[in-house]
Amino acid sequence: MKTLIVLAFYILPALSQAQSKQDTLYVYGPGGPGAAMEECAKVFSMKYSISVKVTAGPEPKWIEKAKQNADLVFGGAEYMLTQFKMQHPGLMDSTTRTELYKRRAGILVRPGNPKNITSLKDLAKPGINILEITGAGQLGMWEDLAGRQNLIGGIQKNIKGAFGNTAIAIDAWKADTKYDAIIIFASWHNRLKDVSELVEIPKKQTVYRGTPISVTTISNQKSEARQFIQFLLSAEGHAIFKKWGWE
Repeated sequence: MKTLIVLAFYILPALSQAQSKQDTLYVYGPGGPGAAMEECAKVFSMKYSISVKVTAGPEPKWIEKAKQNADLVFGGAEYMLTQFKMQHPGLMDSTTRTELYKRRAGILVRPGNPKNITSLKDLAKPGINILEITGAGQLGMWEDLAGRQNLIGGIQKNIKGAFGNTAIAIDAWKADTKYDAIIIFASWHNRLKDVSELVEIPKKQTVYRGTPISVTTISNQKSEARQFIQFLLSAEGHAIFKKWGWE
């Protein structure tokens, strides 16, 4: 008797590349909030298994890439995100724009405070060399502060260098010791403790800037992007921002 032998081959379908590859949220913005945003991204990723890549720094370094894959864009001040919207029409979903937390202005001086700068008034004294930042959320910030105490003229005379963003201003601070002080966000001291001391400006005299964030129109992960914003707004997210100098 002949026996018929049938061989059956079972081929399990391979996972598609799209299924096997973990999606990533791409987040872009200026360097100021970068450290806080990166830590939030790390905690969020571990908690929800959603990868988040934060790119922070001057806009010209990342804008072309952001136009291709940005899920979220944040700003270092409300006016910055408004300018971004105007310069790149159609990229931001304005209905998702959210304010996170505010940060205050302060004064950074050299370690040991050799010029004994203890207040904004000291910046108007002869012999004080000030470094000015004209962008990155700080446009006009020193003038807002000085105007309250009638110090605009005195401080302006002591400005010996001006830079368009915080990154190049900090490079100048590190490279040239002629500068005695920078009027800057106090939060930057957390990242510059080796080259600066912080002189606080009293709360009734200081000014604040916001930290807005928005989902983009090109994001194909809008639900996850909104979930990340909700994490930023949570007590856990707020604690991280406080750690980096926000209120």
